[in-house]
Amino acid sequence: MVLLSKGLEIEMYTGSPEGEIVGLSDRIVRDLEGFVREPDSRNVEYTTAPYCNYERLLCAILKPRRALRAYLQKLGDYTIVPGSTLSLGNSRHFYRSDPYNPYHDYIEQVYGTKVVTSSVHINIGIEDPEALMQACRLARVEAPLYLALSASSPFLDGQITGSHSTRWQLFPQTPHHVPLFASHSHYVKWTEEQLVLGTMQNVRHLWTSVRPNGDNRPYNLNRLELRVCDLVMNPLTLLGIVALLEARLTQLKHSPQLDPLLGSRFSEAELLEITIANEQAAARYSLDATLTHWQDGRTLLARDWIDELYQEVIPLAQTGGYSNFLSSVQEILSHGNTAQQWLKDYESGMDIKSIIRQSIPYAQQQEQALEKHLCQPSLVA
Repeated sequence: MVLLSKGLEIEMYTGSPEGEIVGLSDRIVRDLEGFVREPDSRNVEYTTAPYCNYERLLCAILKPRRALRAYLQKLGDYTIVPGSTLSLGNSRHFYRSDPYNPYHDYIEQVYGTKVVTSSVHINIGIEDPEALMQACRLARVEAPLYLALSASSPFLDGQITGSHSTRWQLFPQTPHHVPLFASHSHYVKWTEEQLVLGTMQNVRHLWTSVRPNGDNRPYNLNRLELRVCDLVMNPLTLLGIVALLEARLTQLKHSPQLDPLLGSRFSEAELLEITIANEQAAARYSLDATLTHWQDGRTLLARDWIDELYQEVIPLAQTGGYSNFLSSVQEILSHGNTAQQWLKDYESGMDIKSIIRQSIPYAQQQEQALEKHLCQPSLVA
């Protein structure tokens, strides 16, 4: 079995060991290769090259992060702070990373700090544009499941928000209505219309859970981009989510009825309503959310739906040689996602600052162990 290529865009906060978020992206981007700035200086992004091999992708996640940690130590007592929202604050003020960028002007004025979140965007290589559109349709209606697995933002400004993914409830999804693109030509025509109407400022200004991607959007496309996930700090956990997505898209190639426009009893408008409601439920309750299945309308818990998918695709992952990475999904189902673990700590009496503070060295220790044992040159050749 030929594996699909996979690349990741990872946004992270920088700050102090006490969990205070500190804007350093201008210096990071200036001095450290491979990092790009976000509109607000408190988070920074790096992108892995696309790999088919999971071991190589694991090390591509780790090495820039280890370089960033070393650089932050040179600047002072700074580190990477887990979480997908400004858990301890300050969400009232926007700290511009590039005061002279007109697109950043627009983002600050229109959206403010709603965009100052951290996340992981998963890119899966699919060259054929019609197969890509089909994959985007399936990933779109199942995006709530990946959000449920990744949720890591139950706090904002030092308070419990009532949501497991506050990030996805805050983040502005735009344009307001994004269809399930029936074809590549439909996507091209729709994008051109949005640019004329001004609902999109540029071809990148499509902020939805899933979008087609490529070097010359909307015309030349080569990958699906899943944008719904909160930041997942543990690289093995993250790769479990990637593996589930890859296996599901591989299953789609052999089972055309998994295309929502072919295999659902609902209309496209109804599918979009179901998907939006499912996303909001997953943002609120993650794995314990009650969702509506896009195929037949039955209701089930997100964790049960994910387990169903896992059982369906595990043979594909075994054939492809990546079932050991996919098994991390079962770990999430058993032990909870980051948001659930943090809320459990809070319910046991730990305050929010202590929860964030203890997560910082824990993430660093995970990375050190993985790099030591799995990223030696002989193991990833």
